[in-house]
Formats: sequence, structure tokens, C-alpha cells
Amino acid sequence: MSENPSSTWYVDFFTELPNEFWRRAVPPEVTVEEIDFVEERLGLAPRSRVLDVPCGSGRHSLELARRGHRVTGVDLSAEAIEYARRAAAGLDVEFVQADMREIPRDAGFDAVLCLGNSFGYLELDGLREFAAALGGAVRPGGGLVVDFGSAAESVLPGYRAEPRTMRTGDITVLASSEYDVAGSRMFSRYRFTRGEEEVDVTAIHHVYTVAQLVDLLSGNGFTDVELFGGPDGEAYDIGSGRLLLTARRLS
Repeated sequence: MSENPSSTWYVDFFTELPNEFWRRAVPPEVTVEEIDFVEERLGLAPRSRVLDVPCGSGRHSLELARRGHRVTGVDLSAEAIEYARRAAAGLDVEFVQADMREIPRDAGFDAVLCLGNSFGYLELDGLREFAAALGGAVRPGGGLVVDFGSAAESVLPGYRAEPRTMRTGDITVLASSEYDVAGSRMFSRYRFTRGEEEVDVTAIHHVYTVAQLVDLLSGNGFTDVELFGGPDGEAYDIGSGRLLLTARRLS
């Protein structure tokens, strides 16, 4: 087995080449579908104040702002934040470079979104801190959406660590994974290539049960938790490829 990455792998992972790959990899219609889900399930009023954390290169933040919402996007990647700011010309959106646990806890947001599977980046103590920050950021009665692809109920049934190759334009990615049973986490190793440029990086996705997530959120003031298997509203079940969780902050 290769050397294990640092628990803070996400500090250095999201440079231009990995970020550009994922910017290209997600079709615009997917973003539209995901924000349709957010607006519908949370019942967002016009001009809602929304926090997108971590926001990456801003694809959800920008779509929300185009729909008239007042948006704050927070991400640790300097490259992603700079890209998002360039793309945001004329929109009511602010992008802030910061750790996702360093969000305002002034109950100032109508909704908080944590999309793109980033809920599993943190070890349990860090996740507890992030859940507390989420509880502090949302106003009473406000909403939360978490997009999580590393729930145990998604990952473990039929788990097979098979290498795969992904391409978009002139970027190729060789990806492999291994499951650390003792740590309940996946090591995902990537080699990004574009021409002569090559970047080798490893991500850690901590695997949590749905019950753990619900417990963390309910302990920080969230209720009315609902579980979906995708933005079309299908029910979440064992083997679903992703978990979309919605919740409401206690009034």
C-alpha cells in the first residue's frame, strides 16, 4: 500500500489542474438540476441569503446568484476562489477564501449548502466542528442541504476498488482507491495529466453512516431530516450512489 496522505490533504489538493478537470467534468444541466432541487426542497424565497460551503469554483453559487439570491461562497482553494470571482462579474455573490469551519455563526443565512461530497473530507472531530458551524450559520427555520457520496450505506455494498480512467478535453485522470477498514475511510489516488504537465494527489473520504450524520446535525439544532438518492427526489436506499440530505434549523 502507498504511503497514506495527511489528514489535511485538502489544503494542497485543489490546485489548477484538478480544479479545471472538475470544472469541465460537470455539465451545466447538472448544476441547474441540483439548484432546482435546493430551491424546491428548501422552499427558498426570492432574494434568499445563501451560504455555499465549500463552494469550489463556484458553480452552485453562481447559479443561485443568477436566480437572484444573495450568495456567499467559502472555499479553502485560492485558485478556485480566484476563478469564481472572475466568473461572478455583475452578480450578487461574495467569494471568501477560508476553511469551511470558519464560516459566520451569526444565524444570518436562510440556507446553507454543502454540496459536492465535501462533507467527508474531515475526521470526526473536524466534522463535529463543521456541524456546529452549520448550526450557527443558519437562521431559525432556515434550511440545509448536504450532498454526500461517502455514506457507508452507499460505499460498502458491493465495494470494489477498481482503477478507472477519466478524460475531459486534453486532461486525463487515472484514479484508484483503497478502503482503510480500521479508519473507515477511502484513499482515492489521482494522476492528472495535461500535455507535459502531471499532478499526483491523494484524497481521503471519511465514511460515515447516515445515522452518524443525522445525529451530528440534530445535535446542532437541525430537524426534519429527509434523505434523497438524487436531485430528482428519489428515496435514498442501500446502494444509492449519493445521499442528498435536507434539514431545517429549529425555530
